[in-house]
Amino acid sequence: MSRRVIAEFVGTFVLVFFAVGSAVFGLDDIGPVGVALAFGLVLLALAYAIGPTSGCHVNPAVTLGVLLNRGISAAEAGAYVAAQVLGAALAGGMLKLMVTAGGVRDQTGALGTNAWGTTVNGFGAFVIEALLTFLLVFVVLLVTARDAAPGFAGLAIGLVLTVIHLVGIPLTGTSVNPARSIGPALFEPAALGQLWLFVVAPLVGAVLAVAVSRALVVPVLDIARHSNPASATS
Repeated sequence: MSRRVIAEFVGTFVLVFFAVGSAVFGLDDIGPVGVALAFGLVLLALAYAIGPTSGCHVNPAVTLGVLLNRGISAAEAGAYVAAQVLGAALAGGMLKLMVTAGGVRDQTGALGTNAWGTTVNGFGAFVIEALLTFLLVFVVLLVTARDAAPGFAGLAIGLVLTVIHLVGIPLTGTSVNPARSIGPALFEPAALGQLWLFVVAPLVGAVLAVAVSRALVVPVLDIARHSNPASATS
């Protein structure tokens, strides 16, 4: 258990520091497309690096989805979420250190935090964050199901996170991950007032993803029957 929790801590730190960092350190140079690719590529790499250890949730919304899908116990989920938030907080602190003591200019102007109000209102932000998180968790649950094609889960998850950021960056900066939002916001007080939305909306999206995925995933008993037709008559 300790190895899995450490993997979630390290994985979330890496995701937040390097992917959010791509915006903080390089938004003017790589643009939103570059930031979207950074998020997708980092998650893709993490999926193969720590996936065999912890499942590579690195996101409380994903952990909630797996919990509701009975893929993890409540105690394990709690430990995962704590590790994810702590990893993101450390990453947020390191980002703040870079722009205050490291001489790096914050190209987002707000440490890569999430917000609404410029291109979308609060209602629109809630809807888009819930739907984008729904897509992420929905894909995670389906590509890691028992009957999914083996070996391709990391690729699918990395690609869908890239698409999600291409859609969400112009609107909210894209959260779809409460830990990702909490980490930088702890060091950017102006972002704390809107933080609740980037915690609640992704969790709502995760619940919706579980409900829909259950209608599509073939139960284990049905898989056995399809693989052994004779069992259907026994």
